[in-house]
Amino acid sequence: MSIFKFKQFEVDQTGCAMKINTDGVLLAAIAESTAPKHILDIGTGTGVIALMLAQRFPDAFIEAVEIDEQASATASKNFQLSVFSNRLTINNTAIEQYNNPNKFDLIISNPPYFVNDLKNAEQKKGIARHTDEVFFNELILKVSSLLTEQGSFWFILPVKQARLLIAKAESLGLYLTTQIDLHSDISKAAFRWIVCLSKKQTKVQLKNFYIYKSEKVYSNAYKDLLQDFFLGY
Repeated sequence: MSIFKFKQFEVDQTGCAMKINTDGVLLAAIAESTAPKHILDIGTGTGVIALMLAQRFPDAFIEAVEIDEQASATASKNFQLSVFSNRLTINNTAIEQYNNPNKFDLIISNPPYFVNDLKNAEQKKGIARHTDEVFFNELILKVSSLLTEQGSFWFILPVKQARLLIAKAESLGLYLTTQIDLHSDISKAAFRWIVCLSKKQTKVQLKNFYIYKSEKVYSNAYKDLLQDFFLGY
């Protein structure tokens, strides 16, 4: 189905190469920020992360950036039909072309991640999922320029690409503050890192998060995290 129903909003996924997935909803539910006023969602896709953040932070204004024209149009529709519409804005542009006089308290991204790997045959999925080191350089440069001094940048990536982005960020004065190793279950190695970067150097918090407690049975941590969003929890 193209419509995904949450407790407080609906997301139409029509025309979006990357559908709602575990990466995005976990990132949106886990990312922490103290009373943010301005939030930026880079590569919003369907708009689900921006909508979840609008629900979590009722005093925040959320800007979303999406390079794909059709996905941007779908996200715009999802924003307009939501109860948070007056606090959500979509920008159909590449992040390197995006400019805003405001600084952001929270920047979040579920970025493309197949660095220098074989490109997907489907062009739209190629845009959504593939990137290279140049993109990561441009992403972190833009984040550094748009983040407030007290702000935080949260992202999710496979382990190899996360290490690459963390190293690049440190060279530009953004430091690792939180690393959450994401596992399918307790027997599996981490397949993603959820990462928080900040302009302030602090002691790094290292955590593990398990999606399943047994085969096809979600962990209590997963259900507790998403109970405000998913129907049936």
